[in-house]
Amino acid sequence: MTNPVATVLAALPVKDLVNAKQRLVPALTPDERHDLAAAMLEDVLDALDAVEDVAVHLVTRDPEVLALASRRGTPCLTESVNRGHTEAVALGQRVAAERGFARFLTIPGDVPCATAEEIRALIAALRGGPGVAFVPSLSGIGTNAALLEPPDVMPLKFGEPSFSNHLGSARARGLVPTVLELPGIGLDVDAPDDLRLLLVRGPRTRAGRLLRARGIAARLAAAG
Repeated sequence: MTNPVATVLAALPVKDLVNAKQRLVPALTPDERHDLAAAMLEDVLDALDAVEDVAVHLVTRDPEVLALASRRGTPCLTESVNRGHTEAVALGQRVAAERGFARFLTIPGDVPCATAEEIRALIAALRGGPGVAFVPSLSGIGTNAALLEPPDVMPLKFGEPSFSNHLGSARARGLVPTVLELPGIGLDVDAPDDLRLLLVRGPRTRAGRLLRARGIAARLAAAG
């Protein structure tokens, strides 16, 4: 749900749920991947909705995601076509700047172990004036969250190795990037081993409960 007096616009790009998580094809059925993607997205939205001063927006054109957003009362920024994660984030940045938000935050919808406490820590990492803060993926290769003040202080470009690229781009603009290693935000669930880590780190998340309820956790354990 959006916060009308927020100073941070948070954008979550979501392409669709039907074709989500292709790297999990060896471990999950199409229906399981779809339902896991939806559960993870709601986990992230739950964490964001618990944080003060954040106006959450989904960036999507998928009818199912739009319906989910409507049910939750989450505003959406709708693209005319799916142009990719980088372009969706750029749309969020433009809207944040146009609407006068002081800060822009982007976080993906597949980090179900993200917590409100982690998001608050990220927001607190910038204390006024131009600045950027990044949360790397657990591998250190990807960028799992970015906070910009002001929203257009630098462009963002995703795709590995986005983390090192973002650091270099920030420094080239005279910015000193802040880096936070946050285990919940850092865990983006892409591969079967990530599912096992999710079960350890986020057993009470929607995604973790789904893995157990659908027998996926037991199947993963049996497979070693």
